[in-house]
Amino acid sequence: MKKIIFFFLFSTSIFAQVDRVEPPFWWSDMNLSDVQIMFYGKNIAQNEVTVSNGIIIKGIQKTENPNYIFVTVDTKNTSAQDFVFTFKNKNKSFTQNYSLKTRKVNSRFRKGYDSSDMIYLIMSDRFANGNPNNDSTKETIEKADRNNKNGRHGGDIEGIIQHLDYIKELGATAVWPTPLCEDNDERGSYHTYGQSDVYKIDSRFGTNDDYLRLSAELHKRGMKNIMDYVTNHWGYKHWMMNDLPTYDWLHQFPGYAQTNYRMSTQFDTNASAIDAKYCVEGWFVKSMPDLNQSNPLVLNYLIQNAIWWIEYADLDGFRVDTYSYCDKQGISKWTKAITDEYPHFNIVGEVWMNSQAQMAYWQKDSKIGAIENYNSNLPSVMDFTLYDAINGGVFNEEKSNWDKGMIKLYNNFTNDFLYPNINNILVFAENHDTSRFNDVYKNDFNKYKMAMTLIATIRGIPQLYYGSEIGMAGDKGQGDGDIRRDFPGGWNGDSNNAFTTSGRTEEQQKFHDFTSKLFNWRKNKDVMHTGKMMHYIPENNVYVYFRYNDKESVMVVINNNTDKHKININHFKESIKNYQTGTDVITGKQISLKNDIEIDGKSALVLELK
Repeated sequence: MKKIIFFFLFSTSIFAQVDRVEPPFWWSDMNLSDVQIMFYGKNIAQNEVTVSNGIIIKGIQKTENPNYIFVTVDTKNTSAQDFVFTFKNKNKSFTQNYSLKTRKVNSRFRKGYDSSDMIYLIMSDRFANGNPNNDSTKETIEKADRNNKNGRHGGDIEGIIQHLDYIKELGATAVWPTPLCEDNDERGSYHTYGQSDVYKIDSRFGTNDDYLRLSAELHKRGMKNIMDYVTNHWGYKHWMMNDLPTYDWLHQFPGYAQTNYRMSTQFDTNASAIDAKYCVEGWFVKSMPDLNQSNPLVLNYLIQNAIWWIEYADLDGFRVDTYSYCDKQGISKWTKAITDEYPHFNIVGEVWMNSQAQMAYWQKDSKIGAIENYNSNLPSVMDFTLYDAINGGVFNEEKSNWDKGMIKLYNNFTNDFLYPNINNILVFAENHDTSRFNDVYKNDFNKYKMAMTLIATIRGIPQLYYGSEIGMAGDKGQGDGDIRRDFPGGWNGDSNNAFTTSGRTEEQQKFHDFTSKLFNWRKNKDVMHTGKMMHYIPENNVYVYFRYNDKESVMVVINNNTDKHKININHFKESIKNYQTGTDVITGKQISLKNDIEIDGKSALVLELK
């Protein structure tokens, strides 16, 4: 591993050519108009650089590695055009073309995802194999082996495109596929979080053009494309790892050291310097070299790469992996640069912590962060404490006491005041890194309905993990491959095709019907998107809350008992006000609010008040 990191290709040759240019092109009329272009080629730094068409070079930066040169050009007030860089050393020279392209109309003001959306999370390799011809490719090491649950199975972009109508019919309005850029590890590359080229879609998923087509097909359906972006690390097979631009492009000790995963050291006033260092600078795993966002060259590279993908692929948002493991000043600058370029773009960071205060610290304009004059600039975080309650078996706790049962959910929402923007947090029952809900709850349909009702009706942006809607399970204890199973019907020859009504089992159809009805109802309900919340202390393991605005009100009742329970309607007069009836959004049944309401055991009721 150390060999890979320290090896530099020095040569006595003077003449050079360009092997790589990143970013490969840019756009005119960008807020980020000073573009730092990285040229890579043997001994390229020994050349003088000039550029045509009156383009101004604002800076040239060389490093200890002569195979790189970073040239910053000013594109402000420059029209879309092609121009030429000339590299000259003594009597020898060569050229490199470069393009400024025209931006899409109103690209700067694209609207990101928000609380009116429902996000469908896809494990890209495991959803659907739309093009079997790219399951294994010449330029990538790991070949497809569907019998290996930790190997490549062949899911791809074409498979996602072919099933966008299925996703839309569920009530989803945005799609978050796990990373699609190239990951050329010898094994375990299917998850694609150890990327080897961040300007190239992995050929086993398709091409860059296929990714553009995915965005276009989503937008045709009024849906949004969310890229899973990784700022903290690359894969050890990344093309730079044999020939780093600078020694400190990565965090080195020298070479590899493991993170301690203790993200609290990022703000703990009592933390030791060594613990804080190993959290941020240690590597997530040995095969994922840790990027040094405090190095201005690295930071600028990541900023430009992110903006390039947004503009190029017409993206609607990011989900950022391991956000709180990054250098916190560097990641704040990265996030601000993106939202300065796109003021309405949304970014949710993976901040996997077990305290609302610690998670709220990472949301933009946090008063907690302001104590130490820190602002992450991150618009959205993930509600992991809610996930903890759900995954911890709250719906199995049939006897309530001081800290068991529905009080766990109630207590989670009592801390909403900590978040600067409570509507802009991601809520979920599971994702691609957790035990599957239907494994924790043994495919108990009633408990699934309770959980999905909760996710669909509380504040925030709901996220559904692929396959939940047909009862898919998976045991985290059996390894990550088991929680990332193939979607039935995504491969030719699958005996069960759950993408179609006729192909689903009776059990799968039951899950699917409920999920689709619930989230399609939510889709057009402003009160669910931005309404206020009022909740009541759970009594007898029954949790009641209301979502309301000036025009409408919705009452939600979740009975975590096994037995029927009668709700004393008078207790909720503060929220019911003058409403007379409620309509069950699932059954359409009218329920009088003049009398007590009886609710079945292990069930949820959503009533639109009339």
